[in-house]
Amino acid sequence: MDATRYLRYRRTGGTDSPKEWEFAPVEGWDEAPDPGKVAKRVLEGFTQREIPDRWAWLMSTAMHWSYGSGWGALYGIAAGSVRRPNPLLGIPFGAAVWASAYAVLPQAGLYRPIWKYGPKTLAEDLGAHLVFGLGAGTCFWLTSRVC
Repeated sequence: MDATRYLRYRRTGGTDSPKEWEFAPVEGWDEAPDPGKVAKRVLEGFTQREIPDRWAWLMSTAMHWSYGSGWGALYGIAAGSVRRPNPLLGIPFGAAVWASAYAVLPQAGLYRPIWKYGPKTLAEDLGAHLVFGLGAGTCFWLTSRVC
């Protein structure tokens, strides 16, 4: 998914290397990506303490990778229950991950309702999630053939 977004970034004139782009500095919570903001809310709610800005980058990065890995594990459980794994099963999975974001994140005030986004934005985001799903499906399929 990140590779898809990185390629779009480069096509629009971006010049950062993949490492610089993926691990770009996050100075504070105002500029943190949505996964980091979710982690901040959960931790602040649990600890009843404000999380300082200095943690924005680390928490955002950890949550980003944890979120994707968690969905990948869920895919592995679901795909492991079918008789014949197929990489293409990842495509509807990617669509489900995409749809869940637009169902949950508006409730948290991090996204607007889905109907307030333009078709191009939704299509680009869906496309990236379909690539994520296909990647998860392909990894699971390859692993199931080897093991």
